[in-house]
Amino acid sequence: MSVFMRLISLILIVSALMLLGADAVTSLERGGEVTVRSVAQIWALFNKAGMEGFKAWTQHNLPAFLAQGIFSFLAVPGWSVTGVLGVILAFVFGRKLEE
Repeated sequence: MSVFMRLISLILIVSALMLLGADAVTSLERGGEVTVRSVAQIWALFNKAGMEGFKAWTQHNLPAFLAQGIFSFLAVPGWSVTGVLGVILAFVFGRKLEE
């Protein structure tokens, strides 16, 4: 199980680095204008209708404070979500020192 979780953490860290690199390349293409893709923008790249449907469902079916929390999560940079989760998993399931 530990080896599998380390593999998952590696995949998450690599995906975070890929997203960060894509943001850097996009920023360079736009003449230095900093571009950071949010979780919502990344989700919309794969399924725009799903993203819009989820936002509409969240807005109409959840309490306002919970909907605002979800919208705030969707606004964070995409690389931060996978990167932070991957680093935490790497520390938790990292190699144990033999005593």
